[in-house]
Amino acid sequence: MNIFRDRESDKIAPARFKRTFQTGVLMASSKRIRRQIRRVSEPGAAASTREKLVEAAGHVFAEHGYQATTVRKIVKRSGANIAAVNYHFGDKLGLYTEVLQQSVRAARVDAINLVLDQKAPPEDILRAVIRARLQSVAEPNLPDWHFRIMVHELVQPTPALSRVVNEVSRPIYKRLLELIGSIIHLPPKDEKTRLCAHSVMGQILVYVLAGPLLKQLWPELEMTPEQVDRIAEHIWNFSLAYLRHANSGDRRARRANVSSKRGRK
Repeated sequence: MNIFRDRESDKIAPARFKRTFQTGVLMASSKRIRRQIRRVSEPGAAASTREKLVEAAGHVFAEHGYQATTVRKIVKRSGANIAAVNYHFGDKLGLYTEVLQQSVRAARVDAINLVLDQKAPPEDILRAVIRARLQSVAEPNLPDWHFRIMVHELVQPTPALSRVVNEVSRPIYKRLLELIGSIIHLPPKDEKTRLCAHSVMGQILVYVLAGPLLKQLWPELEMTPEQVDRIAEHIWNFSLAYLRHANSGDRRARRANVSSKRGRK
């Protein structure tokens, strides 16, 4: 019996056991991760998990804002896991960007684009755009987090805002400028065209974003579909009265300028 070999074996055996144990743990962890990925990769499960994450994240982000929200809070509310967040969205900002995009799309972006595609007098298209945008306020099944998260974003903008503006808001803004410009006969990028467009937008957004304030000032206000239609009609009439005045006033000014130049010749 070689006592030196036995002592050496005594040293080697624990090391082998340790390596075997670590390998087993790593293999088990690897299998568990693969199972999680397979679950979120299955088409039906992936869609369900993604929807649950967006819905849960919408509520959490609306309650706490982007900075104070953690991924752990979201997955706890959704019943999913952190691996699913990474798989579907990459990170917290990716998930927040998707939530913000859904919030903006809830403003009936598709309906507004359809209205803007119509072949009709610009005044009639403007009327339909105002109504389509305001109808989101009367959506009975639309969670209020869609509005509250926008309030957070406007107060404390995140990097997600630029992407949402460029992909969703800017194209509609550009078309609105073209629409307003066609009514007042000015280029879309003219300052007066922009100011007129912003005035129309402001009248709409006060009902979209300042609902709780308006409710305090006007307790009887109920944003039913019928009330929304009346508000939309008022905004249209109010806006059109100035747009037509600006249109005729600018034309008179241009005619007077032309007459003055002719008189000096």
